[in-house]
Amino acid sequence: MFDRIREDIAAIKERDPAARSTLEVLLLYDGFRAVRYYRIANWFFRRKMFFIARWFSQRCLRKTNIEIHPGATIGRRLFIDHGTGVVIGETAVIGDDCTIYQGVTLGGTGKDKGKRHPTLGNNVMVGAGAKILGPIKIGNNVRIAAGAVVLNDIPDGCTAVGVPARVVRRNGARICELDQINIPDPVAQEICKLQIRLNKLEEFVSTLTKEEDGD
Repeated sequence: MFDRIREDIAAIKERDPAARSTLEVLLLYDGFRAVRYYRIANWFFRRKMFFIARWFSQRCLRKTNIEIHPGATIGRRLFIDHGTGVVIGETAVIGDDCTIYQGVTLGGTGKDKGKRHPTLGNNVMVGAGAKILGPIKIGNNVRIAAGAVVLNDIPDGCTAVGVPARVVRRNGARICELDQINIPDPVAQEICKLQIRLNKLEEFVSTLTKEEDGD
């Protein structure tokens, strides 16, 4: 247990430049507290002590405004940064070394039973306000942009943006920097394409008009 705590603190200090000390992370980081609450609740959940497991998860929600169902499966070194509003569903699976920002939902799409929440691979970054819904699979080394709504599988090494989200970059390499700003905007790209087509049509119409005037 203590090895896991040290490991989680080290991961937060590595990924968050605002983390100044181990004591600060241990006592003041709600994301760290939420993961610790989850580990306890999950221990009881796996032993079918569901009521006390839910009690811990609901206490976590009241204390941190982060809701993690005790039945979720979470790997090592999860970092929930500014975690207000984060929701992680019962059958969600999160791999190792993932980073989740505020307002993220790993949710279902209805009242289906069984596996109904997403599975995240290793080293996944989910930007602020992103929603990943349904029993879909997010590959390793994936970045989900802030505000994206993901409804389909995302392969390894991809960057997905937009509503609904679609892949705009795929290189297969490990993603090292947590940059939510310098990500291509697919809407702007489509508008640019339409503008180019419109310009060509205007030039074509202008050419036809000149030919008619000449006649």
